[in-house]
Amino acid sequence: MVSRIGFGAAPIGLLETERAEATRLLNLLLDRGVNLVDTAAGYRGSEETIGAAISHRRDEFVLVSKCGYAVGDLAGEPWSAQLVAATIDRSLRLLQTDRLDVMLLHSCPLETLREGTALGALVRAREQGKIRFAGYSGDNEAAEWAAAHPEIAVIQTSVNIVDQVNIDRVLPVCRAHDVGVMAKRPIANAAWKDLAEQRGTYATYAKPYTERLALLGLDPSAILRGASGRAAWLELAMRFTLSFPEVATAIVGTTSLANAEANIALAAKGPLAPEQVAAVRDAFAAARRLHPAQDWSGQT
Repeated sequence: MVSRIGFGAAPIGLLETERAEATRLLNLLLDRGVNLVDTAAGYRGSEETIGAAISHRRDEFVLVSKCGYAVGDLAGEPWSAQLVAATIDRSLRLLQTDRLDVMLLHSCPLETLREGTALGALVRAREQGKIRFAGYSGDNEAAEWAAAHPEIAVIQTSVNIVDQVNIDRVLPVCRAHDVGVMAKRPIANAAWKDLAEQRGTYATYAKPYTERLALLGLDPSAILRGASGRAAWLELAMRFTLSFPEVATAIVGTTSLANAEANIALAAKGPLAPEQVAAVRDAFAAARRLHPAQDWSGQT
């Protein structure tokens, strides 16, 4: 069982968070009942930071990482059995643990998934006791295909106010095959911010979402009837993602203790009312009709 929100560790790696600050954040989250930590071999420094900060509390949380891309000086071609196996061993060492609860193939192309070598390497690691469950992180047709595969137990895919295609395409397949769903980017990379406010790599990640949000014409204050400003956007985004019963947990990344506390409080408010969900879904559908040249696909 996992908490309604999980911690996404990309920011503590990609934004080069100080180790002491990350340690305080991770322990605060565990103390507040957030029991899922999601990282990746490609989030430079994050696995090592997590291992140093909370490996002594290993039995208190579900640990997820991702693999497939070339990392550091590890031998093997991307998506090869050699590289996947080596990356898993590296993750275990850096995270200071004897098992990963979930290892996800990190945005593996559909043709590579179908070929089977990378997924086969995950299955072997599972048989060896190094991972408990094999999964896939990605979107669109690849996530849809992976969710129906008998060896896939977990899907991580984009679900948020400006990224809705996986709601119709991937979530039903997960439900039909009893696959756990981790929603990534649940607050849409804070697309309501000016891009100049986004830090580092996140300015690039946020740009397509910022463009989409401008076309949706949403008024979060009108939908929520109470909150206003950025607080309204954050609440609308978080609670929208958590409104879909297939979503077991929503992965939120932050480097701020205050933001972590705010995210926990918003998750505790529960899902939006059906009519509120419908308002967001209708705005997305209308924007797709009116702006067909815009890319509306799931953002890998």
